[in-house]
Amino acid sequence: MGKGQIPGFYKLSILERLKKLKDFGKISEDDFKALLEDRHLLSTQRADKMIENVIGVMGLPLGLGLNFLVNDKDYMVPLVVEEPSIVAGLSSAAKVFKGSGGAESFLEESLLIGQVQIVSPKNSEDAKTAILFNKSSLLEKANEAHPRMAERGGGAKDIEVRVFEPTEDQPAMVILHLLVDTCDAMGANVVNTMCESLAHDLEALTEGRVFLRILSNLADRSIVKTKVEIDTNELKGKGFRGDEVRDGVILASQLAEIDPYRAATHNKGIMNGIDPLAIATGNDWRAIEASAHAFAAKTGRYKSLSKWQATSSGKLQGTLEIPLKVGTKGGSLGANETIQISQKLLGITNAKELAELMGAVGLAQNFAALRALATEGIQKGHMSLHSRSVALTAGTPPKHFDEVVRKLKESDEITVTKAKKILEDLSSKTNKTVAKKNEHATIATANGKVILLGEHAVVYGKPAVAVPIKDAVITEISDSDGRNELEVPAWDLDGRLKQSNNEWWKSLQDVFETLGVSNKKFNLRVKPNIPAAVGLGGSAAIAVSIIRCVSKHFKLDLTDPEINDLAFVCETAAHGTASGIDNTIATFGEPLVYQREPSMKIETLKFDKPVSLVIGISNTPSLTAEMVAGVRARWKENTELYEALFENFEKVARSGISAIRSGDYQTLGEMMNINQGLLSAIQVSSPELDRMIEIARSQGAIGAKVTGAGGGGSMVALCEEKTEPVASALSNKGFKVLQVKL
Repeated sequence: MGKGQIPGFYKLSILERLKKLKDFGKISEDDFKALLEDRHLLSTQRADKMIENVIGVMGLPLGLGLNFLVNDKDYMVPLVVEEPSIVAGLSSAAKVFKGSGGAESFLEESLLIGQVQIVSPKNSEDAKTAILFNKSSLLEKANEAHPRMAERGGGAKDIEVRVFEPTEDQPAMVILHLLVDTCDAMGANVVNTMCESLAHDLEALTEGRVFLRILSNLADRSIVKTKVEIDTNELKGKGFRGDEVRDGVILASQLAEIDPYRAATHNKGIMNGIDPLAIATGNDWRAIEASAHAFAAKTGRYKSLSKWQATSSGKLQGTLEIPLKVGTKGGSLGANETIQISQKLLGITNAKELAELMGAVGLAQNFAALRALATEGIQKGHMSLHSRSVALTAGTPPKHFDEVVRKLKESDEITVTKAKKILEDLSSKTNKTVAKKNEHATIATANGKVILLGEHAVVYGKPAVAVPIKDAVITEISDSDGRNELEVPAWDLDGRLKQSNNEWWKSLQDVFETLGVSNKKFNLRVKPNIPAAVGLGGSAAIAVSIIRCVSKHFKLDLTDPEINDLAFVCETAAHGTASGIDNTIATFGEPLVYQREPSMKIETLKFDKPVSLVIGISNTPSLTAEMVAGVRARWKENTELYEALFENFEKVARSGISAIRSGDYQTLGEMMNINQGLLSAIQVSSPELDRMIEIARSQGAIGAKVTGAGGGGSMVALCEEKTEPVASALSNKGFKVLQVKL
């Protein structure tokens, strides 16, 4: 008998149930007495410290969902809910799941999003650029607000920026998203404090006014994916064959996929399982509800969160994808003794495990409701009661509690421990601040590139199709009292590029002389948002951003074609033989067809239907000059063969261009796959790239190939719909991943 099973549990008295739990080692002797004597219940005195205007305490039943097998582990699931059919339905559904091997549930990452609203910046795009340029410093500042979180492996991890242009009714807004790993804490106060800590620096960087500084409850960076496959033999009963029940569940699911009126009730059934577990474990069920329903409507149409369908072997397959950000540690989780007992019953080790279990519970309750609808029907009019729970430090006496709240408000901190830690840090370390935007500095950006079709052949006059990676490089220029210097700290290239014998640096100095600024003193600081030497056009983007920055700073008013021509000089110095496509896409930042010979031809391309790319970055750098030289050497040795191959490159590129213009992305994907075969033929692929391409295709990519020079570097996968399977599979194998939407 599994640990999550107690046959006939519902037939026992409360005393007998508690004895069973104690005998199984699920609760201690003290827990047994507390539950039996109601000593675990929330007192009015403690409740008075949790919310305002307390007059009493309202109780809800605490029951157990049995039979759960999730990720090969047995669970007894504590549930706080007033509706009796939920506990019974969950236990029954879990038994069916277990009979088919249980549920699989997976949470890849768990990040909360904090939002900082910046109103009426001087220039929205410049504000965005400035924020991204200072991302590292801003993240450091945010983590100073909660150093212990960073020490545990969590903390602020990334920054994203969204721009909302002004309308008649609202001013321009720049919204910063701070992505925070709160480890095993729910983390709302952590995120809010971090957002607060950035306000002053963001106003300095953007010349706007910071208004809202608060987390978002749309936790779409913490997605739990749960799956179960049920044999039809497990479905039969109550006069229904297994295939009849299966088909009935599928029909009910299909209605929820197309009709928001049904989807709302369908999703409410999922939350009937998740909410009771969230309440039992002290988690913010209101935030979980808000996140789930917002996620269900993220596409602009409210949809079901789960899907039920038949497999090729006739089984019933259920899948659930839902945002779940939960915690297993923190003040509120110790405010109620019942929560501590619930955690013992669960036997979970961390918040990730709880979120994965919660997804399985939601899918089980969804199945229970659909099975009832498909067979005997389901009683309507379920009641929905609300309970309230806010933060309270574990073991904090009432008198000290008021002191903590006062300090929290004064210092923007959460608990006594955290406040003391921050104060110690402030007394022992110098306050670090984000480098303020120099009022005399100028910022410019340039784009990276992804070649969908035609690399290498483009050097020999054939067309190539390229799309941009927006804002791949950001450059800041400021006046200096010393010599001209260039720093690219992210690539660790600042020292080498200052050397006078570097050909790329020499070519850039020649460009400065051409522009008449070589006698001026200035510093250039470059922030690449793409890795070096991976075939994504980094060197060209740096050249374009520098030249654009110099033009802007010294008011030279260079046109984009002029910037492009100058950047090509640098590309030729860097790679020996350059096609010109990298600097062109870096300059213009639009999808395009590029053909260098017989006369340079550039055509813009429009993707009328949305499409996404996943870029997988290998662990081997790609040196463009070496790869181009290698192809040229082989071309000279076997010119006739290589010319024939380049003709095929052109045919594939032309077919792909036609497919893009007609919105036929399936054909585009096929052309990318054929293009990969040609790249292998000219010996620029590698076993590592081939492996990445195979992974991408196996996860549903409609086309995948090397992008750039090859020999290492990167591959690109075309995904007409979901990118998550491809991106996750590559990431799980240790490859870095970028995603681009067109």
